[in-house]
Parts: sequence; C-alpha cells; structure tokens
Amino acid sequence: MKKEEMKNSSNKRERTTTTTTTRTSEVAREFYYSSRIFSSRCATSTSSDFCDEIFGYHPNAAWMMMKMMKRNEEEEEEDKCSDYLFAAHSAKEKKMTTIHEPKVHTWTSIAKSLFAGGIAGGVSRTAVAPLERLKILQQVHGRTATEYGTVYRGLNTILRKDGLRGFFIGNGANCIRIVPNSAVKFFCYERITDAIFQFRRTLDPECEMNVFNRLAGGAGAGIIAMTSVYPLDMVRGRLTVQAGTVHQYNGMVDATRKIIQHEGVGSLYKGLLPSVIGVIPYVGLNFAVYETLKDMLAAKLELKSSKELSVAQSLTCGGFAGAVGQTVAYPFDVVRRRLQVAGWQGSASKTMEKAKYSGMMDCFGKIARYEGVGAFFHGLSANYIKVMPSIAIAFVTYEEVKRVLQVDLHISSGG
Repeated sequence: MKKEEMKNSSNKRERTTTTTTTRTSEVAREFYYSSRIFSSRCATSTSSDFCDEIFGYHPNAAWMMMKMMKRNEEEEEEDKCSDYLFAAHSAKEKKMTTIHEPKVHTWTSIAKSLFAGGIAGGVSRTAVAPLERLKILQQVHGRTATEYGTVYRGLNTILRKDGLRGFFIGNGANCIRIVPNSAVKFFCYERITDAIFQFRRTLDPECEMNVFNRLAGGAGAGIIAMTSVYPLDMVRGRLTVQAGTVHQYNGMVDATRKIIQHEGVGSLYKGLLPSVIGVIPYVGLNFAVYETLKDMLAAKLELKSSKELSVAQSLTCGGFAGAVGQTVAYPFDVVRRRLQVAGWQGSASKTMEKAKYSGMMDCFGKIARYEGVGAFFHGLSANYIKVMPSIAIAFVTYEEVKRVLQVDLHISSGG
C-alpha cells in the first residue's frame, strides 16, 4: 500500500515538473516575442500602453520583463555604489600614502635651494648696507652720541668721516657671513617645518599647516644658522664699528687672527647667548608672519595659491614680517653688539672701550640702569628702514631664484 502511494507521489512530482518545464518554455517563447515588441515600441509607449498593449500579449512574459527590468535597475544601483565606495577607498589610501610617505629630495635640489638662500641673503644685505652700518653704530654709541642720533644725521656723519666707501665698510664680511647663514636658514626652515608637519599628521591626518608650525620651524632654523656662522658675525661687528682712516683690522682674516691672539678663541663667541635667544622670535616671526600673511592675502584675492601673488604683494608681506620680528628681537640685538665690542680699544665709541660686562644679564642690567630702557631700542627707526626692504628682498629673491632654477623645495605651505 505504502509502495503504491510513494509511486503515485513520484509520478505526480514528475508530471508537475514536466508541466512547469513546458510552461517555462512557453513563457520563455512568449517572453522572446514580447521583448521584440517591447524593443520596437518602448520608445513611444506610455506606462499604461506598455502594460495594456505590449505586455498584454502574455501576462507571464510581462511579469518576467518587469521583474527583469527591476533587477537590472537594482544591479545598476549596486554597481554605482560599488564604484563610489571603491573610488573613496582609493582616494583615502592615496591620501594616507601621501601623508606618511617621506619627501625625497635629490642632492641637486638641495644644492639649488642652498644656492638660492645664499643669493637672497647677499642681495638683500648689500641693498641696505649703509643702513646696516648706521644701525650698528647707533647700538654701540648709545643715546648719548648725537652725531648718530637720526638716520639723516648718522648717514651724513659716516659720509663725512669715511666717504662713500664708509657706507659699505664691513659689508664684504657681512656678505661672507650672511650668504651661508641665509642658505642654512632657508633650507633648515623648510626641512624642520616639513618634519614637524609630517609628525603632526601622524597624530591627526586632517591637520593643516598653521602659524605655530611655521614659528617653530623658523626658530629652529634661526638657531642653527646663527650658531653655525657666529664667529663671522663677531668679526663683522668689529669691522663695522671701526671709524676714521686708521683701522686696527685690515679685513676679516686679519681681524680673526688679532682677536684670537689678543682675546682668545672664546672671544669669537661673545654675545652668542643673547643672539640665540633673540633669533628665536626674530627668524620665527619672520617666516610665520610672512607665510601667514601670504596665505591670508591669497585667500582674500581668491587665488588658488600664495604662489600666484605678485612680486609687489610678496614684498609687502615680507616687509611687514621683518618689522614685526625685528621689534620683538631688537633688545637682544643691542646687547649682542655691546658684548661684542665691550673693552675693545679700537672701537669708535670711547664709552665702549671702558665698558665691561660679565655676561648677558649684566649687560641688560647696566644698560637699563645707566641709559634707560629706551637704549634697548636705540637705532630701531633706522633699522625699520633697513629691515623691511631687507627681509622683503630676501624672501622674494629666494623664491624667484628657486623658480628660475626649478627647485622642487618650497617654503612650507602645508602641501
């Protein structure tokens, strides 16, 4: 009995399968004809015509066609989503690779960058050499010397005592000092700023270049540059304050030899501490203010990058940056000059021949006590006239020389 029931059930399933297969074949055939009708009339038929006229030929074919179209639409949407996700993932991977991948520079690009920095320093200092010498003379003589009291009077005094040559006394030594100083300073600023920026991005991939990043990079670059060439600065200071036709030193080599012979090697580093302390805000603010002002101006003018600014606009930013940095660091510059020439018998200032300072703090204290706080800013007006074009020329010359040399290193912009 059970065997007969199982046999009947099996036969029933076979008949059902045969019927389903036959019906599927019919539907497939009808679907073929319906699809041909659909392809010839879908361009002009409305949705109601589509159902009534075309799919009315066979309901099952119509149902299959609608299901197929719906499935195609779903697959298209899935493909689009997959494409978007893949593109987003690829962009993220590329960004992460760019962020963490260290920049590799060739020796040629490094040499070009150093060359551009040296040229910028030499050109900028030579352009303002008369004002540079006047500033140093005002710092050394103090407020009591009326002959250097103002810019006009001071320049006339230099012209009367030393002639036209007097405007450039010490400039050769200054260029020998400033060329390597400027080259190291610009190069180190770019490298230090980039290193700090890359480190910040390892902590926060979305961070951007900011003023503190630039300030830190400028301060570090200033310390390295100042320390590496400080003996040249010391010698240049001695040469600059010589006055009259009879000079104790006949050039840098002679000055270096005599200083070491009579005062010792350590004297070449007199005033190093206030110089290093002063260079932190000076160079740091120069770079930070310059770059920040350029970015702000470019954004205001709706430019794509600060590189699109004109030379005049970059000069303006550089001049303002130089004024800010010099104002903050100027008292340290005064103390540095005093320490460099204190007790030297060849100084043009008789007061400085008798001056004795035990160190930076002693110098600060004695200047404030005997000359007043204003003595720390004596010569600042002349220095404004000097430093604003000097810093502006240095920045613009540096960028223009690098553009000509096609250097791939640039002052940090966060990119």
